Amino acid sequence: MPAPSTIVQVALHTPSHSGVGDLLSYASERPLAPGTLVRVPLGTREVLGVVWDADEATGELPDGATLRAVAGVLDGVAPLDLPWRRLVAFAARYYQRALGEVAMAALPPQLRDLRPEQLARRLRRPGKAIGETEDAIQNIALTAEQESARARISAEKGPFLLFGSTGSGKTEVYLRCVQEMLEADPTAQALVMVPEINLTPQLEERFVGRFAPRFGAGAVVSLHSGMTNPQRLKSWLAAHSGNARIVLGTRMAVFASLPGLKLIVVDEEHDPSYKQQEGARYSARDLAIWRGREQGAKVLLGSATPSLESWHASRPPTPEDPEGGRYVRLHMPSRIGAGALARVRRVDMNQQPRRAVFSAPLLQAITERVARGEQSMILLNRRGYAPVLHCVDCGWKSDCPHCSAHQVFHKTDRTLRCHHCGYTLRVPRHCPTCGSPDIHPMGRGTEQLEEQLSALLSEVLRPDRTPARIARIDADTTKAKGALEAQLAQVHAGEVDVLVGTQMIAKGHDFRRITLVAAVQPDGALFSSDFRASERLFALLMQAAGRAGRDAAYMAAQGTQCEMWVQSFHPKHAVFEALRTHDYEAFAAQQLKEREEAAMPPFSYQALVRADARTQDVAQGFLTAATAAAQAAGLPGLDVVTLFPPVPLTIQRVANVERAQMLMESSSRTALQRFLAAWQPVLQTTRSQPEHKGLIRWLVDVDPLAI
Repeated sequence: MPAPSTIVQVALHTPSHSGVGDLLSYASERPLAPGTLVRVPLGTREVLGVVWDADEATGELPDGATLRAVAGVLDGVAPLDLPWRRLVAFAARYYQRALGEVAMAALPPQLRDLRPEQLARRLRRPGKAIGETEDAIQNIALTAEQESARARISAEKGPFLLFGSTGSGKTEVYLRCVQEMLEADPTAQALVMVPEINLTPQLEERFVGRFAPRFGAGAVVSLHSGMTNPQRLKSWLAAHSGNARIVLGTRMAVFASLPGLKLIVVDEEHDPSYKQQEGARYSARDLAIWRGREQGAKVLLGSATPSLESWHASRPPTPEDPEGGRYVRLHMPSRIGAGALARVRRVDMNQQPRRAVFSAPLLQAITERVARGEQSMILLNRRGYAPVLHCVDCGWKSDCPHCSAHQVFHKTDRTLRCHHCGYTLRVPRHCPTCGSPDIHPMGRGTEQLEEQLSALLSEVLRPDRTPARIARIDADTTKAKGALEAQLAQVHAGEVDVLVGTQMIAKGHDFRRITLVAAVQPDGALFSSDFRASERLFALLMQAAGRAGRDAAYMAAQGTQCEMWVQSFHPKHAVFEALRTHDYEAFAAQQLKEREEAAMPPFSYQALVRADARTQDVAQGFLTAATAAAQAAGLPGLDVVTLFPPVPLTIQRVANVERAQMLMESSSRTALQRFLAAWQPVLQTTRSQPEHKGLIRWLVDVDPLAI
């Protein structure tokens, strides 16, 4: 065997804090193209790597070189193309992570564990035959608004923000744009993203039903974390090879290898789920915009309640702002096949009996809907039975011993469960502090709401004289595989009269028989320290209201009007005033005015540095020392970057780890990026100092959504 004679640079999963560097050099028996997947030795292990672009990637080994050799090449997989490598490199650079860390996280987990011969065997297995057929696609006639949006997307460059009310037919526009693109180019591919896994099956059903007869059974694949590792690998390989024409997925799908990418759709683009909260804290929506521009693909963002960043970026030109925003705003205000938008009714809970969960008018309205055979939806964004148990005699509360949070009472299995670290206990019979048996739940969760509604509606009969049926959908009732799909099927089949749930039920679902939606305790977000809280609450309530009255024919047959009920101690709050008239534009204008006056995003740019340590003093001490070192070094960009003092997180202790954070803000995105890049080695040096020995980890969060 000839001696290795070529040097290749390989990206591996080496976290940025390790100090190893982005690329490692290996010896290869033959030249390897950038993007080639290889197995290489790292310490005592053999790991997956990607050959990367580098000036040193070819050439003779110097005399006496002791480079370790590439252990194997995954020849069965074509090299990852330059646009994919540029996307990974940009994400690593912008979000302040190691190149190999982002690259490996973007690949399917099973690919990291397969040796070349194992992958070769897998690739030899016969798959579904994929090819175009002669079947014509049965198109639904577009409304004038839909056709106008489709035509502009076809004719203009974008990126586009499709601002369409709930029920306006945004999905049909997505389908038609994908169809047009696939039919125009036999190698074209589309990426369609949704914010949450539970929205993927119903979207997949529509896309498969529309495109499988024309382009083959394997033309549509999904990519999300709810799939098994073999399923994810199969979908990824289909997309990478170009066999899959359409990829549907959650935020991770933005990194899918799609050599023929021509269109990216980001549905519900405002949803915070597009922001990764572990590892590289990327925004899939923002990366979609960047990827579309770099790869020459059109990008379509859709929402009934766009994020204020996207709304501002799509502002039309004015005399004061002749250039306007970077996005093209498309408006679809009318609902398709649906009745009028829900009438919003506000209940002042100050006028209701103390501790009332359901006001008398709301309970009466629900009763009337059940009696007519209609469905109602009750929204409470807190699962469990009650947020906390407490002792009447001594004031004990069910605090988690490992976190700065309460253990939530779950009555179904009689447990106290911490939703932050997972610590679980059986509910005590007596107070652990004073021994009193008088311990009670405080506050309410969806489990308690379901129980109380069952009691309140126990004598209410449906049109067939059977009792009202109550169901609950939240993270606790949908743990089992297939549970969510089964429960949603019951709702769609009319087997549920009142659906209780968290925000899981408020987004994207096409419930045809729901005529009443109620938010029973929405006040918590009104006075939050998070400046985005009002925006999130308004979006959630608007989305929830959009679940009502989605079938105009059904509403007409019932002779009823759909309603959105809001119970609040502050019914005149600006959020509810805007909700009452479904006036997103007025709400956005008011919020943007406040943001501009306060110099907050989108009029400034932010980043967080978070430190986790054994004590709060160590966490904050590390951030303070790193700040002082940055100022002493006069790092670039510091003159236009404001560094705020470190503070504990709202929940400062999780799993016995103390957490602190500090905020950075700048009017210049470039200056902030320049400063963060220069600060990375300073942070690493500061961590190595003896006085910060108790530091567990630190991380950078660029463009944070929660502060």
